[in-house]
Amino acid sequence: MGQSSAKLEEASPAHHAPKPAVPRPGLSLLDRIGNTPLLRFDELTSHLPAVTLLGKAEWHNPGGSVKDRAASNIVAEGRRSGKFSSGKILLDATSGNTGIAYAMLGAAEGFPVTLCMPQNVSAERKKILSVYGADIIYTDPGDGSDGAIRAARELAAKHPDLYFYADQYSNDANWLAHYHGTANEIWQQTQGRITHFVAMLGTSGTFMGTTRRLKELNPTIRCISLQPDSSFHGIEGAKHMATAIVPKIYDATLADENLEIATEEAYAMARRVARECGLLLGVSAAAGLAGSLGVAEQLDLSGERQPVIVTILCDSGDKYLSERFWTE
Repeated sequence: MGQSSAKLEEASPAHHAPKPAVPRPGLSLLDRIGNTPLLRFDELTSHLPAVTLLGKAEWHNPGGSVKDRAASNIVAEGRRSGKFSSGKILLDATSGNTGIAYAMLGAAEGFPVTLCMPQNVSAERKKILSVYGADIIYTDPGDGSDGAIRAARELAAKHPDLYFYADQYSNDANWLAHYHGTANEIWQQTQGRITHFVAMLGTSGTFMGTTRRLKELNPTIRCISLQPDSSFHGIEGAKHMATAIVPKIYDATLADENLEIATEEAYAMARRVARECGLLLGVSAAAGLAGSLGVAEQLDLSGERQPVIVTILCDSGDKYLSERFWTE
């Protein structure tokens, strides 16, 4: 009898089954990327009551910008494909925000980061990158982001075994982060009511990925790209495509319309939003809002369907507080 009981006890799966894992409280760094809030700007559209103007507040990402999405996906895909193997240094060109995202991830995950960046990026960006421990190679400010791209390409070509060249301007993982994430969030947050999507062009990843997915969800959504009105501009991170090195991931045919915006208009909107809405916006975010408001003011509002315009607020204004335009 005792032997039989022992055998039954030994055979019982319940006796040896491990206890279910207890979920750990709190969020990891990667858990905090995405699912950013959508803010309403009724103050800007008080003269257009039929229009809803919304901005996706990307500074809620842990690195403080929309670039956390692309950077984390680029790193993950690099690991998955084997191109970013253990011991390699992540290398890329950046105007600041993607570099901050890489540096943040490098600090958290234990990989070194080398960045090529124009010398004239904001002082706040430089300080943040220094705190995260990234190695910075500064390039001629007159060459803009294109000079940084050329420097990164040269370094990657010289030392292919040393670096994982992330190449955000050519890497499909950039726009796919927005195809799978940003676009679906916007669709859900607007309950599918979005009628217009407006975004600045830099690497173009945000616009490309979000537009591709939104068009699948509803082909009637008008997707409008914005870019600076000249090659010499002060909208950090943005590209004037006609005179710049065009990113390989950019497809000019995707936009229903492309609009240009002056630096002064972006600066004026940043000041206006700070004083009328109580929000500090980065320059490209302010440019996106200014462009969206321009789109709204050209709409025919006689129809039954009320426009819902969504733009991307790439980052907050805290990385630009040393700039003079705030008080001009």
